[in-house]
Amino acid sequence: MTRRAGVWLWRWRRNPLRRTSDVVEAWILLVAWVLAVAGGVLAGVLTAGAMQRSADRIRAETRPLSAVLTQDATHGATRPTSGVLMWGTVRWTDPDGSVHTGRTRVPASATPGTTVTVWTNGHGVLTSPPASRTDSAFQSTLGGLWAGTATVGVVIGGAKLIRTRLDHRRFDQWDKEWARVDTPWGWKTG
Repeated sequence: MTRRAGVWLWRWRRNPLRRTSDVVEAWILLVAWVLAVAGGVLAGVLTAGAMQRSADRIRAETRPLSAVLTQDATHGATRPTSGVLMWGTVRWTDPDGSVHTGRTRVPASATPGTTVTVWTNGHGVLTSPPASRTDSAFQSTLGGLWAGTATVGVVIGGAKLIRTRLDHRRFDQWDKEWARVDTPWGWKTG
């Protein structure tokens, strides 16, 4: 176990073979992991919170109203089963007494004159029903996980790109050093 820890931490130990680029790489790795973990958690929590507040706001702004189906729901030649929703024209009255007409999804089995529940936003415009608290919590959690994962991916990808540049620099240094050592012997390899 001690030997393995020594292998992992070789960039931090004093060593005559350790180069400046090795120390830089060690710091890059440390900063990248700290940023990936902290940034991923922060991005996930902030995204989930923003999504939840948005869902709560939408739920507070929308309200259910009773409406009357004025025309048959749009469907093909055959009448679909009762669980299917189709587009239908409905008429409803706002709490201020104004009458509105619009198209919304209604059960396919509904006939003209049937009372259906519609949802309107704060401006009296038809909208889809808001997500339940459970659904919005699930969506917020999933959004937070995606945001956190994306943040971790960007940070680790950036660190990998920097490490690749360091490797190219080290290879160039090795080429120069090898050319300097190889030349006095009077012949070159490769």
